[in-house]
Amino acid sequence: MPLIKKSALNQNLIILHFTVLVWGFTGVLGALISISAAYLVWYRVLIAFITLFLYFKFTKTDFKVNLQIFLKLFFTGAIVGAHWILFFQSIKSSTVSVALVCLSSLTLFTAILEPLLKQQKISKLEILTGFMIICGIYMIFKFESQYTYGIICGLCSALCASLFSIINSKQVKNRAAPVIAFYELIGAWVWISAFILFTDGFTTASMALSLADLLYLILLGTFCTSVAYVAGVSVMKELTAFRVALITNLEPVYGVILAFMFFGKKEQMTTGFYVGAALVLSTIFLYPFVKNHIEKRKLSRQAPLNTLH
Repeated sequence: MPLIKKSALNQNLIILHFTVLVWGFTGVLGALISISAAYLVWYRVLIAFITLFLYFKFTKTDFKVNLQIFLKLFFTGAIVGAHWILFFQSIKSSTVSVALVCLSSLTLFTAILEPLLKQQKISKLEILTGFMIICGIYMIFKFESQYTYGIICGLCSALCASLFSIINSKQVKNRAAPVIAFYELIGAWVWISAFILFTDGFTTASMALSLADLLYLILLGTFCTSVAYVAGVSVMKELTAFRVALITNLEPVYGVILAFMFFGKKEQMTTGFYVGAALVLSTIFLYPFVKNHIEKRKLSRQAPLNTLH
């Protein structure tokens, strides 16, 4: 691998890890904000796309796209919105730790869906990795059955995240990450608004914010959404959707540590939860080593053949 390309790869990996740390902090903010999940996400997305719009105006960035691209990003926004609502509902129906570990099933969904959507061969190693993660999730189900609804929301949130990650890995090849994020966030806001209108509706009581809620939402909408979302999309120029999903699985590590720092004993779980979480996280850490070993074996087998050319 050329030195410049390797340097760019390492830089994108650092950006992604920092982004995942920020995403882990969103779980803490979700637990701190008192309003329901749908309204929380509605405010979050509104603040986020306004922030991006101001960024475009300040930097004089051209963010125009044609109608076809707009519609693609607009409808992708529906998946983004669903992901966030399900994620915060998972937190409010269980704990930050449970929601974040369930989000790790993103790896399994991506391992299956990315090859299918891109018409590529499904890697047995990636399927095995995803299967081990699901085993860990099953253990959490078994020992934290009081959080069943929250776990289901977390898994559905992971499925949505997998879908828009794969879609964005294609989109980012042709256009800037902030532009992708801007139109997807607009789409998410419109679809969430429609969801609220057809369910509870916009009422003064449900939309009311305390000063603390407002401050947390501003932090969530700007730094944890606009900045982190753009960074998460931009790294896909160098990294595959599966690799992004794999590193994203570190979100529970960062998130659980942050949750303990903020909530202490409230985040304490059963032994079964930690065994399941350990299975998930050990799978994540072992995957790169196993993959590297397999690739080296393949290269060693091809080496004699390459000398004939």
